[in-house]
Amino acid sequence: MRDGERPGTAPGGTASGPGRVLVAVYAVFALAAGARAAVQLATRFDEAPVAYLLSALAAVVYVVATVGLARGGRSGRRTALVACTVELAGVLVVGTLSLLDRAAFPDETVWSAFGRGYGFVPLVLPVLGLLWLRRRTAEAGGPGRA
Repeated sequence: MRDGERPGTAPGGTASGPGRVLVAVYAVFALAAGARAAVQLATRFDEAPVAYLLSALAAVVYVVATVGLARGGRSGRRTALVACTVELAGVLVVGTLSLLDRAAFPDETVWSAFGRGYGFVPLVLPVLGLLWLRRRTAEAGGPGRA
C-alpha cells in the first residue's frame, strides 16, 4: 500500500467496488453460520455432532475469508485465497457426502447438499471469491506485488 492510500483502495485491493458486496455477504454468512452452529452445539450437540461441528468450521472459514477480503493487499489476498479454497473443497466434499450418505448427516450443515438450505450461496460464494481474487491479483501486477 502506498502512502495516503486506504486499505482496499490500492491496486489489487479486494474490498473496493463489487468486492465490498462480497465482503458483506461473507460477513453475513459468518454471522449466520456462527449463530446457527453455536445454538446447535449448545442445545443439540448429541443429535448430530459432525454436522454441527462442520457448520462451526464453515463459520470460521467465512470469518477468515471476510477478514482476508476486507484487509486486501498481498497477505489479505493470500488469506482469502486459502479460505475460499478450503470453503469450496468443503462445500464439494460435504455436499457430495451428505447426498450419498444421509445417515452420516442426520441434520444439515451449511454445506449440506451444496448449500441447498441457503439457496446454494455456499457453493457460488467461494467461486465468486476466487474469481474476484484472481482479478484483483492481476490488476495488482501479479502475485508478487502488494
